[in-house]
Amino acid sequence: MFPNVPGAEAVHRTHGAGDDQPPRRSEDRVSDTDLFDLMDDWGPEKIVCVSDRRTGMRGVLVIDNTARGMGKGGTRMSATLTVGEVARLARTMTWKWAAVDLFYGGAKAGILGDPRRADKEAVLRAFARALADEVPAEYVFGLDMGLAEADAAIFVDELRSRGVATGLPRALGGTPYDQLGITGYGVAEAAQAVAADIDLPLVGARVVIQGFGAVGAAAAARLSELGARVVGVSNALGTLADPDGLDVAALTADRVVAGDEALRAAAGAGGLQHVDAALDLDCDILVPAARQDVIDADVAARTSARLVVEGANLPTSDDARRILHDRGVAVVPDFIANAGGIIAAAYSMDARTSAFVVDTAEVFATVSEKLRANAVEVLARSRRTGATTRQAALDMAQARVLAAMELRGQCPAAAVSRVGAA
Repeated sequence: MFPNVPGAEAVHRTHGAGDDQPPRRSEDRVSDTDLFDLMDDWGPEKIVCVSDRRTGMRGVLVIDNTARGMGKGGTRMSATLTVGEVARLARTMTWKWAAVDLFYGGAKAGILGDPRRADKEAVLRAFARALADEVPAEYVFGLDMGLAEADAAIFVDELRSRGVATGLPRALGGTPYDQLGITGYGVAEAAQAVAADIDLPLVGARVVIQGFGAVGAAAAARLSELGARVVGVSNALGTLADPDGLDVAALTADRVVAGDEALRAAAGAGGLQHVDAALDLDCDILVPAARQDVIDADVAARTSARLVVEGANLPTSDDARRILHDRGVAVVPDFIANAGGIIAAAYSMDARTSAFVVDTAEVFATVSEKLRANAVEVLARSRRTGATTRQAALDMAQARVLAAMELRGQCPAAAVSRVGAA
């Protein structure tokens, strides 16, 4: 049995193969005591693990901290998903919302499974039914790794409400921010602002994008528009590099048609380099835009980049951050650099039940304004305090969350003394 923990709840619900209705809330507590390791004074407030015997669906929702508003964060699908991973990402969402000073709380959801599986739709529908108690009262589905706009539409259909998901296709009144490239656009805007701040001319600057997915491709396109020279991109198949610069416009267009295979086709007979080769290419700006923990201490010690802009969530280890800081490499932390998507999500949250669509020009303008200002502010805080840029950003975000917790009477004394801890 899972003992009572004030302010936190972990629940497991199973949908039986013979059930036609959404699974009933179970009072059986999750017995994995490792879940305690995920809890501190900030959260999580709730961990809900769900499963479905008919489809084999296994998933989790982590609601981290709702002091500033209801839980909001993306929903991902991965064959290697763990509860700990989702909890870490939910915590990142807590800081990300606070950093851009928008009033939602941190949350994240995930499904364990290959997003390319043939029965993906059935799995998504099972996941939506299993979380019907929480969605949309406490959490709203969003888009993250492994899910696209069409998948958000499945959630809406299953729960019979446009209010249960953001990131919907335009035909359903949504703002398809992955399709529009809003997150990657914000990454590029933050990069330009910080490059100017550290006297790194962006025109002609060599850029490497590690992870040429939705975020990476959009960042590459915007950086090219701003005059940078993209010399390397990578995806799960390998790395494509050219010191003279790649044809980003052609690559992004081909990616829409061929997906990851676009890089292999562009490489031709010479083939792609190893997938990790992107991290060792000579560059001025490195944009990790794929998975977490790709920049370790070794990569941090040898990279030639003067600026690292974290397009992915948690791509840099703690040791690597300190090494980069000590070397004088500027780092724009993930929850500052890639917050463009959540700004778009905030607009989408307001529009979920509206007959009017979001003005995307206004979204892009807000993303540029907020992310450029935040990126430069975090760098300035880092210089003043000697802390890493991530710690400086955390201090700013945590102070805002802590103020909300104190006003709502949620704040134990221990939390006050721990502001500044990741």
